[in-house]
Amino acid sequence: MSEMRSISRPLHFSGARACGNAPLKCSGLALLLVMLTGCAYSAKTLYPEQYHTVAVPVFENRTFYQGVNASLGEALVKRIEQQTPYKVVAPGTADTILEGTITSISQTQLSRRRRGAGGLPQELEVTMVCDWQWKDLRSGELIRQRKGFAAVGSYIPTSPVGEPVDIALQQAVDRMATDITNTLQADW
Repeated sequence: MSEMRSISRPLHFSGARACGNAPLKCSGLALLLVMLTGCAYSAKTLYPEQYHTVAVPVFENRTFYQGVNASLGEALVKRIEQQTPYKVVAPGTADTILEGTITSISQTQLSRRRRGAGGLPQELEVTMVCDWQWKDLRSGELIRQRKGFAAVGSYIPTSPVGEPVDIALQQAVDRMATDITNTLQADW
């Protein structure tokens, strides 16, 4: 009886030899497919194009933190001018108006010191909440409206850092302005 032996050899394929110029054909086909169907990129602006100007009066402030509404107004004007195609103008000449109210500002303790300080707050978070609306002044139609729109900032009031609450308020103002400006973008 003869004994059968099987010899296993690893299979080696060279892409160029095994497929000929199939990789070249595949990449050409993929390029043609992308050209015919397009990709999901558009050069169109993210903001509604029918508006050109926006008025940004100082928001009403229902909190005890004085001046935060003026800071928010300045930050909004800066962000809108930098990040959108809109020009900020006076209410009498604007296509649209962005107005709102700071409804609350609260502080929450994030951490507490353990040793020898009697549990003093180590880090605090400031939350600013606004209601706002963006309105077309020509038609009176609301373009966007948000209630309970929140932004936060944090600070460390204890030594050795000893930051004032104004640090967190400015962070919250900057985040609020950025978030409101981003929300002005058109619906997808």
